[in-house]
Amino acid sequence: MASPTQVAPRRVAGHSFDRSNVPLLLTLGLGVFAGALDLGVISPALPAIAHGFGIAPRDVAWAFTLYLFANVVSIPIMTKLADSVGRRTIYTLCVSLFAAGSVLAIVAPTFTIFLIARGIQAAGAGGIFPVATAAIADRVPPERRGSALGMLGAIWGLAAIIGPNVGGVLTHVFSWHAIFIANVPLAIVVIALAQRYVPQNAMRVRGPLDVAGIAVLAAGLLGVMVGLTRLDPRAASFGNGVTFGALALAVVAFVALVPIERAAASPVISPALFATRQLALTYALEVAIGLLEGALFFIPAALVAADGLTAIAAGGIAAVGAFMFVAVIPLAGRALDAFGSRTVLCLGAACTAAGLAIFAASLTTLWLAIAGIAIAGIGFGALLGAPTRYIITNEVPPASRATAVGLLSIFLIIGQIFGGSLAGGVVGARIDDVAGYRLAYEIFAAVAVATSLAAFFLASRSAERKIPVSG
Repeated sequence: MASPTQVAPRRVAGHSFDRSNVPLLLTLGLGVFAGALDLGVISPALPAIAHGFGIAPRDVAWAFTLYLFANVVSIPIMTKLADSVGRRTIYTLCVSLFAAGSVLAIVAPTFTIFLIARGIQAAGAGGIFPVATAAIADRVPPERRGSALGMLGAIWGLAAIIGPNVGGVLTHVFSWHAIFIANVPLAIVVIALAQRYVPQNAMRVRGPLDVAGIAVLAAGLLGVMVGLTRLDPRAASFGNGVTFGALALAVVAFVALVPIERAAASPVISPALFATRQLALTYALEVAIGLLEGALFFIPAALVAADGLTAIAAGGIAAVGAFMFVAVIPLAGRALDAFGSRTVLCLGAACTAAGLAIFAASLTTLWLAIAGIAIAGIGFGALLGAPTRYIITNEVPPASRATAVGLLSIFLIIGQIFGGSLAGGVVGARIDDVAGYRLAYEIFAAVAVATSLAAFFLASRSAERKIPVSG
């Protein structure tokens, strides 16, 4: 295949556009779309999955949190393999795992098998986006790389908008099994295209895989998932021995992770990236943002329980929030330049808190609940746009930027695991428990308020402009 420098680029709207890269971008974009769609498409199907397997909301939450958990574990493994074995091989492996997990999910006879299927799906999906990003960086020159990576981000946002709608329609018209069927032919097409258009590009390995760090991080996250999904704040005891034992395991694992990562040659979570208050606070805020994003996952189930909506109607309403945050993202990017990251994050978290509070208070009043979703979506647009990446790329030197930004993704997913597990535990044992959903969203609103207050301690816009950025 000709390299980008061997094909004369065509000028389009003042930018260089290389037509030889279109098949590559299409191949990578289809894979990213499939992986991103799978998270949104399942949310309106949660009540049907719970009824189908005869399980409680705190258990069905594992369909979300286990997927994220496997994503966190998969990301460092697949990216390391992509560097040593090659982009095409590992991208094909990731898409194949995603398809195999989808097939198993369709035919799963029990919830346990279904969760295994979700884990296999996520093991593949976790590598799709970072390997696609690396393949673009290998092939697309720096002056055109931003627009190519932006296309992947836009595809991710599109999947977030249409995912709940697709999931609602398929669940209502057919059954929840149907939400996974489209993954299989799509994966076959992507695999076929990848053999032709994705470069192999086995790069030099930057260091050994941090097996100990990944294992201890996984143990800590499992403790969080087990502990929070069994937590019951409405009971006097809040839980039992398993609940507190799991949370204690999480604390021990996260404490042990610090010396392990300090000694690791290529740590998953590098202690050097917490050298300043600005960096440490930004990563902490990313966990909080991920936790709040976990609130979006249960919106369709809450609407079904509170307002008696069908899966298709609940999915359509939930998409309002996704549409709002995708629409706000470019505006939030301009606000970063004008007002700085502290202002954008403070206002975004405050707007999210207001929207979630309105949603919690108005669950049974549909038009107010929709207003709450829309307001929260605006807030999420500010939080999930670019402010934390803006801070990180300002704070760290060029040689560490890729690792530092990649760590943001891991912390965001960790926060989503916290949020999904917490929601499952608070909602409790009944999928139609309106009081449980109301309490869960009141807690999420309180977390958003705390996030807004914490963001106030970031550097001001004038201080950001004084930060020396080399390279």
